Amino acid sequence: MPSQISRLRRWFAVAAIFSILVVCGMYLYARHKVQNALKEVPDKIGLEFKQTAKGFSISKSAQGRTLFRVEASKALQYKGGRRAELSDVEITLYGRDSGRFDQIYGTHFEYDQQSGDVIGNGEVQMDLQANPGGIRGIDQAAPKELKNPIHLKTTNLVFNQTTGNAHTAERVDFRVPQASGSAVGVTYDSKTSVLTLGSQVNIVLSGSSSATVTAVHGTVTKDPRIIVLDHAHLVDGQQRADADQATLFLRPDNTVDRILAQGNVLVQAAGAQPAKVQAAQLEMLMAAQPGNPQRSTLQTAIFSGDVRLDTEGAQPMQGTAGRAVLDFVESRPHAKNMESRSVLKKIRADQSVKLSQQQKPSSGTATPQDFELTAPAMDFYLAEGRRFERAVTSGPPQMVVRPSSARLAQQTTVTAERFEARFDDLGQLASVHGGSAARIVNSTPGQPERVSTSDTLDAAFTAGGGVQAIVQQGSVAYADGERQAWGEKGRYTPADQILTLTGAARVVDRSMTTTAHSMRMNRVTGDAFADGDVKSTYSDLKPQPSGALLASSSPIHVTARSMTAHRSPAIARYSGDARLWQDDNLVEAPSLEFDRDRRSLAAHSTASQKVSTVLVQAEKSGKATPVLVTSDELNYADSDRQAHLEGNVVAKGQDATITAGRMDVFLQARGQTIGNQPVTSAGKIERITAQDNVVITQPERRATGNQLVYTSADDKFVLTGGPPSIFDAERGKVTGVSLTLFRRDDRVLVEGSKQSPTLTQTRVAR
Repeated sequence: MPSQISRLRRWFAVAAIFSILVVCGMYLYARHKVQNALKEVPDKIGLEFKQTAKGFSISKSAQGRTLFRVEASKALQYKGGRRAELSDVEITLYGRDSGRFDQIYGTHFEYDQQSGDVIGNGEVQMDLQANPGGIRGIDQAAPKELKNPIHLKTTNLVFNQTTGNAHTAERVDFRVPQASGSAVGVTYDSKTSVLTLGSQVNIVLSGSSSATVTAVHGTVTKDPRIIVLDHAHLVDGQQRADADQATLFLRPDNTVDRILAQGNVLVQAAGAQPAKVQAAQLEMLMAAQPGNPQRSTLQTAIFSGDVRLDTEGAQPMQGTAGRAVLDFVESRPHAKNMESRSVLKKIRADQSVKLSQQQKPSSGTATPQDFELTAPAMDFYLAEGRRFERAVTSGPPQMVVRPSSARLAQQTTVTAERFEARFDDLGQLASVHGGSAARIVNSTPGQPERVSTSDTLDAAFTAGGGVQAIVQQGSVAYADGERQAWGEKGRYTPADQILTLTGAARVVDRSMTTTAHSMRMNRVTGDAFADGDVKSTYSDLKPQPSGALLASSSPIHVTARSMTAHRSPAIARYSGDARLWQDDNLVEAPSLEFDRDRRSLAAHSTASQKVSTVLVQAEKSGKATPVLVTSDELNYADSDRQAHLEGNVVAKGQDATITAGRMDVFLQARGQTIGNQPVTSAGKIERITAQDNVVITQPERRATGNQLVYTSADDKFVLTGGPPSIFDAERGKVTGVSLTLFRRDDRVLVEGSKQSPTLTQTRVAR
């Protein structure tokens, strides 16, 4: 028995030793198998396998340059030998020109021997970094300094060691120095160094702005160094921006250098005065913040291609241009912990700029005025980055003002060498200043243009009413057909089409010249209004042989405090100490109307001042003496040579005075001959008829009646009605049916009726 037990112990020992040897052999075989498996595939596809201090690495080279390298701390072979688990993996991609140093790393990866895929299980991170000096450096050497890589984090990333490409269909989070974001699905092509963001791209910009950018698709490329977003949409507070495509151009340190938006660019801003800008393209240039180069601020924004601006609110405004350049400045923060931000300072629009405004109908009496301002280029300056402060044109500008009512076809065109516009506190157009060679043109279909020029002009705008007034200064000149006017200052109001001239105002209308302190003209009707020391001269007159008071070719002069002149008919009304004269003939009245074409006038009195007319009476000796006639009203037409006077008429000659309620004075024609002598003095009395309480007063006698007929040829007065009577201081009163007084020889002829046929002739000795 003891010998059997000893033999059994020896067999157990041998079995144990054998088992240990089998286990060790299997372990060594498995280890050899894994290492061979990792070596077999690289050898077959031209990869290089190396043992490293971290574990092992696989790399691929071309033309003496390493394209990529995969490093792992350990590998675990799966059953079947075609798959292995890799731990602590780091993949470095250098690019074909060694200009990259992109890294993919994670804790757990799986290696598929057959496909050559290295699959990240769980979280995988990527750093995309340019290495411009890589082609000149030692192969596989890291850059001396890694600056601001594009960092991505995702899951289930697949890297193919054959192609060097990586992709995942999972969500990816990424970060650049000035933004962070996410997308669904990412593909990285190591040959072209292009990173493609599959869909649902969302970017949050860093800095003082809280803007977010979304896109349906995006790509990141190495050469050029850009990020391209398809159907991009930006939201920044109350601002919105859209474009078919947005491209972000990066600097070598991956900070944003400029942004280019193309295709159906639309920028919208909400608020008290909503606005939107449309263009084919928008380019934004960024500048690094001083002291913080990793942060950029907007420096310039350039809209180009059919740029359109629309604003809403109380005064909607529209603008168009071929291009608009927006310049921004960096604002200083109010507090130490606040970041600086970009503030819009100036906008330069060029390539046929047009700014227009359509006024809404108002309940007021004035017609609202639409306006349109055009120029080759305009510079807009903003206050606090939020509202327009002023604008300056470059090149010859033009402003067109039209009534809002479609029924009114007239328009006003304003030009100058340069316009400078000012805006109110709400950013609405308040005024426009025009530089030298200012010009205003009124156009109405079927009528000649009315033009005024000056050294400068200033247009004032009113909320809801368009152009309130345009003031011209310095050598103002106005032309309206045959009418021309001048002054030192002119004020034009489009609502009523009135031009007011002041400062040595002067108007020439055909043969009439008028000066006044101020002159107002209606540019539609042609009516003119003058105020202050009015002086009119009617010249270039043709002599009227059949006329009398105003028949001479001498100028007719009129003075008054004010004047209203109509274009058709050509009648001028003078008021305030009005005085009209030609040669020796004179009419004075508080107001009078003069018809230039008919050479007629009408004069009117007031309670304190009568109408005064100076006529001429021929004496026996041939000498002409003046006759002063006063009345409440005077009407005279040169074609009739008749002066009709109404109300308290008093005609005072050299030795006789006639008073009556009404009187008609008939004058001799200038072409008439009396006793073979032509009539050379206008206004000579031929005949006088008077009615209503007629009184003739002479030094020694006084005659009354209801009707009077005076004839200059025989110098006699015939009184009838009443009955007429005459009172002589020496002989008493004589009454009859008719009294005839001879002015030259003091004879009186008294006629009776049938019932009293007595005829008495009396000579009154003086």
